[in-house]
Amino acid sequence: MKFLVVGPGAMGCLFAARLKKADYNVTLLDYIQERAAKINTQGIMVEGVTGEYTVKVPALSGELPLAPDLVLICVKSNKTKEAGQTIKPWLTPETVVVSLQNGVGNIEILEEIFGRERVLGGVTAEGATLLGTGKIRHAGQGETIIGPQRGPDSPVEKIIAAFNRAGFKTTSVDNVNDLIWGKLIINVGINALTAITRLKNGRLPQLSGTRLIMEEAIKEAVAVVQAKNIQLPYPDPLVRVMEVCEATAENMASMLQDVLKEKITEIDFINGAIVREGRSMGIPTPVNLTLTSLVQAIQETYQERI
Repeated sequence: MKFLVVGPGAMGCLFAARLKKADYNVTLLDYIQERAAKINTQGIMVEGVTGEYTVKVPALSGELPLAPDLVLICVKSNKTKEAGQTIKPWLTPETVVVSLQNGVGNIEILEEIFGRERVLGGVTAEGATLLGTGKIRHAGQGETIIGPQRGPDSPVEKIIAAFNRAGFKTTSVDNVNDLIWGKLIINVGINALTAITRLKNGRLPQLSGTRLIMEEAIKEAVAVVQAKNIQLPYPDPLVRVMEVCEATAENMASMLQDVLKEKITEIDFINGAIVREGRSMGIPTPVNLTLTSLVQAIQETYQERI
């Protein structure tokens, strides 16, 4: 299989490096030419739980010479539409597009561009931190799940085989949307609070103020989930978020990393998604609205910070 990984962030570099290490044909797409050139020169450097190694992965910032069999979308949610529109002319009608992104709404954007039958969704519990251009720390391993299967001719089994060969424990489900919402609830409880407070994940449940806000944000998100008849992959959302905080106590959430680097965050696709869905169904979401508005204010005023 020929893979195109779109986005040279932590997750994009991790999947590109390990797929290439497993002898697959992999190309990394970056919209910044200078960054792509640096990755071409140095390769992708990985450290962490799977060892320390460097893999040479071709990186491009322009049109592809050959159409891939599979595209792995690893850009921030606010770049999904732009990325999809950019690569569409380079793909064949048989090319499959897989999203492993945070938040909700990405699959719908990609389906609008490529058609429903060509788009798969997914979640991954792999942990990676971007240390610099083309340099990542593989912080932890976990299951990757993609879907839906969509019949006997679905390419899902080939993708699962490739991911497993590359060292990613991968399975499939028919209703991947439930898992995406399950991951969203966790992000709703953690990401915005870390971005605002600049605290690591583990501190959030330990402080009465942040814990209270976390609980209320999760309650609002669960009300939206119940109204949409979504079956979460765990019985108690608050308990699950607390477990994740404990398991990732020393981690800096991706939204906090974005704020520290003065980048646009994914707030509109996480807490902002709860606000939009709640509004459409008449469900009040004041805490998520406040969190969304505060993070938006932070990212709009990076050059004015005191």
